[in-house]
Amino acid sequence: MKNYKAMKVTSLLTVMSLAITGGASAESKPVQVYILMGQSNMLGFGKVSGGEGSLEHAVKEKNLYPYLVDKEGKWAERQDVRNVRVMGSGGPGKTRLFNNEWMTIGKGKIGPEFGIGHHIGNAVDAPVMILKSCIGNRGLGWDLLPPGSEGFEHTDSKGVTWVHPGYKGSPEKWKKGEEPKKIGWYAGLQYDGDVDRAKKVLAELDKYYPGAKEYEVAGFLWWQGDRDRRSEALSSRYEHNLVNLIKALRKDFNAPNAKFVTASLGQTEKGATDGGGKILDAMLAVDGKSGKYPEFKGNVAAVYTHPLSKGGNSGGHYNGNAETYMNVGDAMGKAMAELLKAQ
Repeated sequence: MKNYKAMKVTSLLTVMSLAITGGASAESKPVQVYILMGQSNMLGFGKVSGGEGSLEHAVKEKNLYPYLVDKEGKWAERQDVRNVRVMGSGGPGKTRLFNNEWMTIGKGKIGPEFGIGHHIGNAVDAPVMILKSCIGNRGLGWDLLPPGSEGFEHTDSKGVTWVHPGYKGSPEKWKKGEEPKKIGWYAGLQYDGDVDRAKKVLAELDKYYPGAKEYEVAGFLWWQGDRDRRSEALSSRYEHNLVNLIKALRKDFNAPNAKFVTASLGQTEKGATDGGGKILDAMLAVDGKSGKYPEFKGNVAAVYTHPLSKGGNSGGHYNGNAETYMNVGDAMGKAMAELLKAQ
């Protein structure tokens, strides 16, 4: 994580101004698409205004994130990075468009997309689209379960064995030996919806990136885990599901070489043994540097976010502290840039 306060602001703004005032033409190079997925904290709950803890306070009073403002002190606009966000509950359809503009701070709340977008925009000599497709309160082991995932059994602390469904199974779980009663939701329904919504954006590329004719899905960024940490079964299964997710996304978007970056839950420290600890261990295991999954070497990275968090926890959206969202986004963007550089 860079200490922006200690950096020379003028030199950083000089570098940033090159990207803000212009970038690689979308007509001459394919748009490099980076898809952001997860649950509510990826969605974004960082306060833009409102005193201490807000983005305005961090930028104006603490001199952090100088690349977010221009020479006049207004929110800067990058014309080489497009910010697009779609959202819907459940499967395909029911899509709401929230953002479709050049990357700049607007009203309301922020997520990690600004730190991500600026780092990638600086690292890539091509037009960039940050495409976010997610919604809150979704579990990787249930709502976001990727295609091809098989069911499993888990015996809880009371000695009761539960059956958890594979992809497209329903309900969320049932006691072993009992007949499952399906509900109007299935394992992976939100995955199907989030992927479909992102694909529809890409199918109308020039509507979301003016002048663009071609694109390449170059990376995925994943910030999720709060729902799964609350379940002994799902937190224990997280590593297995995360491996499947990486493979499924690359297949669904026809992007076998796309990089993948995941970020842990801010409140969880290394060594924790609760649900959050299991999820952190799972993320560190899939990091290509761990050596556990040789196929992920140089193309998957995990960001440990506890040192970046300014308090609170994932369930409480880190009290809306914008610095947490900026710090995590900055670290995720930096991790993605390093993977791209290694390539």
